[in-house]
Formats: sequence, structure tokens, C-alpha cells
Amino acid sequence: MLLKEIKDIFHKELGKIYPKEEIDSFFYSCIEHYLDLERFILVIQPGITLTKEEEQPLFEALSELKQERPLQYILGTAHFMGLELQVNENVLIPRPETEELVQWILDDCQVERSRDLKLLDIGTGSGCIAIALAKHLSNAQIYALDVSEGALNVARKNAASNGVDITFLHDDILDTKLELDFDIIVSNPPYVRELEKKEIKKNVKDFEPDTALFVPDEDPLLFYRAIIDFAENHLSEKGKLYFEINQYLGEEAKALFHTRNFSEIELRKDMFGNDRMLKANVPSRGL
Repeated sequence: MLLKEIKDIFHKELGKIYPKEEIDSFFYSCIEHYLDLERFILVIQPGITLTKEEEQPLFEALSELKQERPLQYILGTAHFMGLELQVNENVLIPRPETEELVQWILDDCQVERSRDLKLLDIGTGSGCIAIALAKHLSNAQIYALDVSEGALNVARKNAASNGVDITFLHDDILDTKLELDFDIIVSNPPYVRELEKKEIKKNVKDFEPDTALFVPDEDPLLFYRAIIDFAENHLSEKGKLYFEINQYLGEEAKALFHTRNFSEIELRKDMFGNDRMLKANVPSRGL
């Protein structure tokens, strides 16, 4: 079959679910992944024909896309800050907003490059935050924690394939006995309230892990409180906390840090204009 005919089939089968530009992106990502063909192939070779064997993975991917399974899970890979990462249903798909959080940390760490740093990523999932930090902070000792052994298996593979050394910890921050101190703690914890499920797209709600997404309506800052409790005893002097947050709870999260006497609390918007990131310095422990 002609490759351009398969592209037409993608649009016909997926047109009621996705916008045209997204379908184009799906198609070109699939041919690049499965056939190692560049996006411009149809421009220079409009008559390119595939064998039945070459067609098969494209039609299998199409079938899964019709079920609204995320393309990253279909291909088994996602990209984050120039890194290629393995992903599956044990981990969240890395988002561009999280890249902004990592970049904030890297910008702040410019002045810290003269000394060694010890960092902890809580709820590491695919390892995207920890691995990106390890790639850019050669002087840092990085730890990454997750309650899910399935997620940690993915993160370990990603660290190895990207050539970074990270200490992974299987632990629950809600009940941790970890006795290590850190200069920086970062987390993208579960923060979507159950009441917000109706706003979540099917490809997220039905496929990405609930435990990494949702928190009870009555206690949406559950994980932030637990991490603050840990940070009060395990952040070094002048240590910093960085969080990704629920866009609807920016002020509530900020107020929580004020009540716990953290300083230099800063709330930042993401590229879409939503409250998405928060930084705070460790409270003074006095004499």
C-alpha cells in the first residue's frame, strides 16, 4: 500500500477524535519510530510503497489510537528536555510544564555549581526530573523516590540508558523513615482532585496511573504537607523545595508554606499562564 494512502486512513479513522494537526503528528511519529522514515519522506517520495510487514505496526498503532491510548505508551517512549525516556502505564507521561520546573532549578543552581549538592526527587515516576537534573548538574548527588516498584523499574532503565547515576529508593513519602538530608527537594506529586476528573481527557484518565494523579477532594494538599514535614527535618540550611502544583490551588499551596514559616515563597505560572510551580526556602531553625 502507498504510504500516503495509510496517512489518509489515519485521518479518516481518527478525524472524529483528534484535530488534523495532532493526527499528522501521530502519523509522522509512527513512521519515524517503526520505519525510520523522516517526516518529509512524502514530499520527496510521494509514491513510496510499504510491504505488508511494514504496514502492520502502523495499523496496530492506529487501532490503539482509536481507543485513545496515548501515543507515548504505544511507542513506549517519550521525550523530556532532549532526553528519550521509556514510558508505560506504570508512569505518567512527562509534560512540558515539568520541563519548566526543572529549568527553574537549573537556573537557581547556576550559583551553586562550585559546591556539591544533594537532591531528592519525590514521586519520580519515569525519572524524568531526576535524570534531567543529573544530566545538567555533574556535581550533584541525586536520589529519586517512588512508592511504585513498577515506576522505579522504568526509572532505573531510563537512568541507565541516559548514562546517569541516581540512587533510587522504594518508599512512601506519607510514611517514610528515610534518614538522609538534602540541599534541594523537588516533587511533582499527585494533585488532581477527584472532582476534576470530569475535566481530564480520556487518554489521561483511562490510561495513566491513578495513584500518580489523584488526591481526595477533602485533602488535596496531602502530599505537600507530608513533604513539608519531611523537609523541615531533612533540608540543609538554606535548602530549597520545588513543587509542581494544581493550577487551581496555587494560593492554598502558598498559604500552607507561610503557615510553616518557609521563606522566599514564590509561585510561578507555566507557559499556558496557569499557576504551576512553587519554590520555598527552608525555615530558620534558630539557635
